[in-house]
Amino acid sequence: MDKKYNVVVVGAGHAGCEAALAAARMGLKTLIITLNMDSVARMPCNPAIGGIGKGQIVREIDALGGEMAWITDNTGIQFKMLNISRGPAVWSPRAQCDKEAYSILMSRSIQNQQNLDILQSEASSLIIKNGKAAGVKTVTGDAIEADAVIITTGTFLKGRIYVGDTNFEGGRFNEKAASYLSRSLIEDCGIKLSRFKTSTPARINSKTVDYSKMAEHPGDENPRPFSHFTVRDSWRKNLRSVSCWLTYTNPISHKLVSDNLDKSSLNIGDTNSQGPRYCPSIEDKIVRFPDRQRHQIFLEPEGLSTNEVYLNGLYTGLPFDIQQKMINSIEGLENAKVIRYGYAIEYDYSNPLQIKNTLETKNVENLYFAGQINGTTGYEEAAAQGLMAGINAGLKLFGREPLILGRQESYIGVMLDDLTSKGVDEPYRMFTSRAEYRLMIRSDNADIRLMRIGHSVGLLSDAIYKKFELYVDALTNIYNNETGNMPEDKDLLPWTLEQAKEEVDIYKKYEGYIKIQQNMANKIKKNEDRKIPEDFDYNGMSSLSSETKERLSTVKPQTLGQASRIPGIKPSDIAIITVYLEKQKRRVRS
Repeated sequence: MDKKYNVVVVGAGHAGCEAALAAARMGLKTLIITLNMDSVARMPCNPAIGGIGKGQIVREIDALGGEMAWITDNTGIQFKMLNISRGPAVWSPRAQCDKEAYSILMSRSIQNQQNLDILQSEASSLIIKNGKAAGVKTVTGDAIEADAVIITTGTFLKGRIYVGDTNFEGGRFNEKAASYLSRSLIEDCGIKLSRFKTSTPARINSKTVDYSKMAEHPGDENPRPFSHFTVRDSWRKNLRSVSCWLTYTNPISHKLVSDNLDKSSLNIGDTNSQGPRYCPSIEDKIVRFPDRQRHQIFLEPEGLSTNEVYLNGLYTGLPFDIQQKMINSIEGLENAKVIRYGYAIEYDYSNPLQIKNTLETKNVENLYFAGQINGTTGYEEAAAQGLMAGINAGLKLFGREPLILGRQESYIGVMLDDLTSKGVDEPYRMFTSRAEYRLMIRSDNADIRLMRIGHSVGLLSDAIYKKFELYVDALTNIYNNETGNMPEDKDLLPWTLEQAKEEVDIYKKYEGYIKIQQNMANKIKKNEDRKIPEDFDYNGMSSLSSETKERLSTVKPQTLGQASRIPGIKPSDIAIITVYLEKQKRRVRS
């Protein structure tokens, strides 16, 4: 193994894989370190990709040159477009995946990638020189030099698993935690860490389920792939689709839970750690909604070569014997046998107010955080952060300007702006409601918005980009009703004229509303991108309140737009900062 790399990525989950692939594809000598080579890109919770807001992120990852969408298309076993009864602004693709196949195929992508090495080990500490990340040390004593380091530790950072009143170290069930790195982040980097918690449901044997008592939910008849580079027709012919099934909890289930709340592991551990509000445990549901007579439980197959079924909606930290009784109280699951029990996990994370919107930490130069270490939840949010961290680490090492996506450009831009402006007090999850420019950043037009950027940073080849340019020309001709000299589908593949017509139809239908949003975005953008120096002295501004100075000094916003979205910052505060910036500008000129 070499001891000197351009980029070292710590962790091989969804964030780590995208970060390492991006850096390597940009031509940087890259190393990815993982605790277990057999656990690359695991799906420890829901074996699905996409969903409301999340599906848009996956399409954007693909348009920028990431891997998640392509892997999903090649391992998916059910595809659905959610919110199809509403407008296209909120159409959100979702896929049920074969989780073993997903991990294997992503691992193959990692292993086959040029410029990318893999090491199964544990990073124990960071090497910091002159305020810059300069590499990592491993538990075996190796010192690996690097120009940039990306940390993507997921739930493994001092992870602790809870089942009832039993707890033990672990990053996932039967997988060791990353026990040492937290100390280095605190002592060597000055990073403040806190704790979050989450839970996962039991998996049961499909052969022990009575599906006749449940409602069937098949995939779409004409599914749409996630990746822009998947050829629709041939993909549809080869797709093996399975159904999911719906059942419900009942008053008996609820009584079992409420009678045993004191035994749930979600009520122990760090009392200050928060769980995901939008993906609550069954214990939380019973407490928060005592009048509800039932809650949805979706049975989702985990793959084509396993009988394991995921009980979506039954997240829990109850003891194993109570879990079994609760499951057997549900219609259709009276004889269900558990293969893997649910559990809760608690782990270290860093409030994202400590990173820039490039994902570089404010304390240490060339050190990047991506994924759950930034307080997010979800494979898609993690993968997007990993991709952006890999891109920005590469751009910085090449001496180029960073890639910062705006809120009007992408859901990824919305997420990173939310994280770095507002921080988190609970695990962050993407929704379409977070995006004020939803009509402009739809799932269908991710390629139009972002593929130029993916090509410019070196993640999309010239050959594929030329095909995309032909597709864009076709869109223009169809919009202008100039269809006399259109290319053939064979020249556009993987795009088609059918897709171009669909895209134009959507745009024309909502063109008036889209233009209104575009005008709003353009007006806001005048001050949105105005940079604030990193050493800007808020304490010297007598017109600002002490609370405002403290908030601004903590976040250190990089632009006026980011400053305006910090909780508690008023328009009058932005006006005062603008005046001070103008004064500074005049001083420099004179």
